[in-house]
Amino acid sequence: MSELVTTRIRATATKLGLPHLAQGLDGYLSRADAAKMGYLDLLDLVLEEELAVREDRRFRGALRLSKLPHHKTLDQYDFSFQPDLDPRKIRDMAALPFVESKANVALLGPPGVGTTHIAVSLAVAACRAGCSVYFTTLDDMVRQLKAADGIGRLDTKLRTYLRPNVLVVDEVGYLPLDRDEANLVFQLVWKRYEKGSILLTSNKSLGEWGQVFGDEVLATAILDRLLHHCDVVAINGPSYRLKNRLTAIEGQAGVA
Repeated sequence: MSELVTTRIRATATKLGLPHLAQGLDGYLSRADAAKMGYLDLLDLVLEEELAVREDRRFRGALRLSKLPHHKTLDQYDFSFQPDLDPRKIRDMAALPFVESKANVALLGPPGVGTTHIAVSLAVAACRAGCSVYFTTLDDMVRQLKAADGIGRLDTKLRTYLRPNVLVVDEVGYLPLDRDEANLVFQLVWKRYEKGSILLTSNKSLGEWGQVFGDEVLATAILDRLLHHCDVVAINGPSYRLKNRLTAIEGQAGVA
């Protein structure tokens, strides 16, 4: 292929927004020659790899916008340390049926058992599938909503939490809320009801949510909408962090 033609292809690919083709043209031609590819096979290869690059770029952008604290996957979760947890159930969730049906997921358990890890893993799977995701702790979300309400911009701020396909709300129950704060949470849950998924983690059982939200009536109203379409997963095993800490202490004792 002449230098004039390859230069023209690179320029055209760049104008069409196909940077991988523009940069990798020589490599494609070498692979085609080595494999004695036909024209259709070469075209199929170029389009397939360009799509893969574009999907990876979209995925990385979605992760960045999600504000996830890390990008751990289910492959990094030690199910053997939580024998009462059914790994098939969690892996089935990673196929995202709850997102498709605009349902919710509640991951309940004491600190250290991996509820946040699983929530993030499901959120990463959602990003990879092309869904919009946003991560927040309950405390930070309430502070943001209160501040917006104080300057008359509550509806605008609510859209931050209403827009994504999946809203991840971490650490529900770590700090109690007063009635006004609980009412802000109710407004959010009510507006997202059957319109988008909420994926939450909590160190409190559902029966303790009246204490968390400072009002049994509001807590019941929130739970009514959250649980109508919801998978509830309780993890009651030992703490990973405590396990690692004890291992380190035992190692130090052995050295001593």
